[in-house]
Amino acid sequence: MSEEKSLNFLEEIVEEDLKNGKYKSIHTRFPPEPNGYLHIGHAKSICLNFGLAKTYGGKTNLRFDDTNPVTEDTEYVDSIQEDVKWLGFEWNNVFYASDYFDQLYAFAVELIKKGLAYVDDSSAEEIAACKGTPTEPGKPTIYRDRSVDENLQLFEDMKVGKYKDGEKILRAKVDLASPNMHMRDPIMYRIKHAHHHRTGDAWCIYPMYDFAHGQSDSIEGITHSICTLEFEVHRPLYEWYIEQLNIFPSHQYEFARLNLNYTVMSKRKLLRLVNEGFVDGWDDPRMPTISALRRRGYTPASVRNFCDRIGVQRRENVIEFGLLEFCIREDLNKSAIRRMAVLDPIKLVITNYPEGQTEEMESENNPEAENGGGIRKIPFTKELWIEKEDFMELPAKKWFRLAPGATVRLKSAYIVKCESFDKDADGNVTTVYCTYIPESRSGSDTSGINVKGTIHWVSAPHAIQAEVRLYDRLFSHENPGAEDNFTELINPNSLQVIPGAYLEPALNDANPDERYQFIRKGYFCLDNKLSTPVKPIFNRTVTLKDSWK
Repeated sequence: MSEEKSLNFLEEIVEEDLKNGKYKSIHTRFPPEPNGYLHIGHAKSICLNFGLAKTYGGKTNLRFDDTNPVTEDTEYVDSIQEDVKWLGFEWNNVFYASDYFDQLYAFAVELIKKGLAYVDDSSAEEIAACKGTPTEPGKPTIYRDRSVDENLQLFEDMKVGKYKDGEKILRAKVDLASPNMHMRDPIMYRIKHAHHHRTGDAWCIYPMYDFAHGQSDSIEGITHSICTLEFEVHRPLYEWYIEQLNIFPSHQYEFARLNLNYTVMSKRKLLRLVNEGFVDGWDDPRMPTISALRRRGYTPASVRNFCDRIGVQRRENVIEFGLLEFCIREDLNKSAIRRMAVLDPIKLVITNYPEGQTEEMESENNPEAENGGGIRKIPFTKELWIEKEDFMELPAKKWFRLAPGATVRLKSAYIVKCESFDKDADGNVTTVYCTYIPESRSGSDTSGINVKGTIHWVSAPHAIQAEVRLYDRLFSHENPGAEDNFTELINPNSLQVIPGAYLEPALNDANPDERYQFIRKGYFCLDNKLSTPVKPIFNRTVTLKDSWK
């Protein structure tokens, strides 16, 4: 009997809440700000929020936290929706914080009427000077004791655009002596004369995250508002707003965010990589964004499996990038179609093979799949392409590939013996000449000859030419995000472009949604952005084995 998987702490909380009748069903939400593309860290949050609701028969909203018009764009909204769907999840509703601007404004007015909010004319520098330190209480500004009527009028004037950006703010009147700095009269609204991607120019005041978030949760009836650990210090303020407004008591829970070595997760740093041209856009296959992983050939199942394996913790830790690579290898080993591709070609000529003859060899599409995933036919001719690394003029000890006088098996074809070779003026081997043993054909070998080495090949007359891109980790430093000079830590070998690879003709029908194992070379996919029928481009998803040093 298999051992049951233990519950994580959030599952324990949900089960207890349902058991004691606190909620009839749970309602979660995934609330990204549409100011960039989602990354692998967001994938963990997506899997957690949608996964909890699915496990316990609840619902999940997709809500865009669009309270900062300066940084937000519909491009990001569209990409976020695509990423969530690609991961295999469906939301019950799509909402925007901007849907609640009228309601949030009314909540702010209610707090002003209760004497719990005031308009402050202080500059950012003056407010910071009065904020105090973690060990010293803050001091009130001269505007803290404005009357309710004056605050109501000033807030209305802010709303209708009488003031410039930064001229006034609305602050909550909480506790200037609180040891939690977030409780020292936090800002609720600021003035921003900026065009909003949904509300246009209807508003020039926008709520801060701490004021919009909890109230949006409450409006939607969110039972379990799940955030990352950095928001733990924000929870008292989250609860304070809900308590003072006497609205649906959504509750916030925190878990450790995903930290992955050899990458950066900060949207600000990712945006810098994009804007300064270190990468080719948000979906550059070296980026940690979900769209980049998709373009590189990662599968939704591998990403979900990765998020499941790392689990849900309360403490911060760093996950090995190798685990993400392990998850995609595990998935693709079972599902990827096998094909032959020669990335660094030299010619192999079989001198005793009939001129003009073409045979069809047979090979399994995936020996790891049930029934081998079917059989494909591969054309075999007198002239082939093989990898340069499969021939050695002066073979090393225990060399089992081609060398003068050595024999190897051509995969799914014949045994050949190297007789001679040609070099160019620079001393590079260009052509290897072999003889073949007609009785050694794979599947019907009667030659009685055993060879230790097998190499792959592509028929020269039938080969299709393609560009192949070998991607590796973007950074050579284990923790680049901790360094100010993180752009100087980019791995110079993170992308190698091979313009003239030769592929077996079956790849003429390659599908961007399909994954391929180039035999002995790694897992690849057709680039879903740049590839064309005239110029196919294949991206390496991951090597066959972990070769990172």
